[in-house]
Amino acid sequence: MLSFRFLRRRRILYFCVLALFLFGCFATLKTLSLTTNENKRPQLKVSSTREREEIIKEFHGLEVGKKIRDTDAKKNETDTENKRDTHAGRVGKILDAQDGYEVGDVSLPEPNYDVHIFYYAWYGNVEHDGKYVHWNHRRLPHWNPEIAARYDQGSHSPPDDIGSNFYPQLGPYSSRDLNILKDHMRQIRTAGVGVIVLSWYPPGKADSEGIPSDSIVPTLLNVAAEYKLKLTFHIEPYKDRDDQTVHDDVKYIVDTYSSHDSFYKHKTNDGRHLPMLYIYDSYQTTPDAWAQLMKPEGSHSVRNTPYDCIFIALMVEMNHRRYLDVGGFDGFYTYFATDKFTYGSTRRFWPHLETMAKQTNTLFIPSVGPGYIDTMVRPWNDQNTRLRKNGNYYQKSWQAALQTNAQIISITSFNEWHEGTQIEKAVPKTLPGFRYKDYGPHSPDFYLELTKEFVDKFILRKNKV
Repeated sequence: MLSFRFLRRRRILYFCVLALFLFGCFATLKTLSLTTNENKRPQLKVSSTREREEIIKEFHGLEVGKKIRDTDAKKNETDTENKRDTHAGRVGKILDAQDGYEVGDVSLPEPNYDVHIFYYAWYGNVEHDGKYVHWNHRRLPHWNPEIAARYDQGSHSPPDDIGSNFYPQLGPYSSRDLNILKDHMRQIRTAGVGVIVLSWYPPGKADSEGIPSDSIVPTLLNVAAEYKLKLTFHIEPYKDRDDQTVHDDVKYIVDTYSSHDSFYKHKTNDGRHLPMLYIYDSYQTTPDAWAQLMKPEGSHSVRNTPYDCIFIALMVEMNHRRYLDVGGFDGFYTYFATDKFTYGSTRRFWPHLETMAKQTNTLFIPSVGPGYIDTMVRPWNDQNTRLRKNGNYYQKSWQAALQTNAQIISITSFNEWHEGTQIEKAVPKTLPGFRYKDYGPHSPDFYLELTKEFVDKFILRKNKV
């Protein structure tokens, strides 16, 4: 998926420059060396271009030559209930469902609609779904058979053994449990966040570990409304996704959900209120193809139609600017909670990305995160772990975002438990031979409280501008 070949060439170039400094400026070697290190592109701890490519593929849940995890979409042809309904029929169901929802606890902090949080509704358990879904995530094998043989494989066995390095306070829950959804909305409101960015697949499709979940959206919208929250979509890279299928997705989303009170719309500079859609792994489709959807002259453009949206691309590499200039995206986000893993997720490059946004008249949405650890699903990937350090990692992430003039900040994530980026409440738990990580010495709601502190700082910073 991602190409890091140019990183190797840049690394060789930096070593050449350093060698010249050594011979020509020996007296100032220390100063120059520090400067060189400060401006060095991040490098993965791998020894070859091939390994870099495979690490990136596995980080995204991809195996060489085929999709193997959360970016693979599959159709459930036998489950007719989850297939795409007609627009008119589904809209009627949602309008009926949203009548009569109640406003939740008014004592909670006011939501900030400029703070977005990535949310996953792909979990299931025996009580509500007849089986565990995602909590039993399999351990993904390394692409190198010799390395793969060193690690356990197979799926986890909930409820005690789950595919996460942390254990949720709510246990291995179901995303279809209304009480769970209400608890989640309350936690998100407690943190001062205003917009839920829902990981989404079209009706009848799901990731390789999950089941179709579009049918959950009406309930999520209704519960979000009770807590004055808004919801938008994080369109996942399902099988054969391209500009044409996303065109169909946009029509479905707008026709089906945009009339709901909790459907998020962002005010543009010209005063319009448009849906904002995040497109994960947007680089899998070429900028020229995206232009057919997002440029006014495109063959199936939605611009200046009832389906016009604010499209947000995933910024991974520096050359992804083409998705703004050529592709017609209205903004970009960085998603990954792993500082220095990609160009976009490297905090010291965020001022440059802010400048890029100004040059292209687009939105820069940095993604902050509390840490990263996925060794319960990728046991060989410990080099990409980012320890939380009692909240220090999260604080530095927020501080870097606040040093930019970003008008929207996103959080990775509320509940991506597999990758250890969640701020949802977690608790200590010990099994024979294994102890889950937790937020100690702090309380289970520590990261919700810390988020609220920085949301307040974000509000103060915006008021000063």
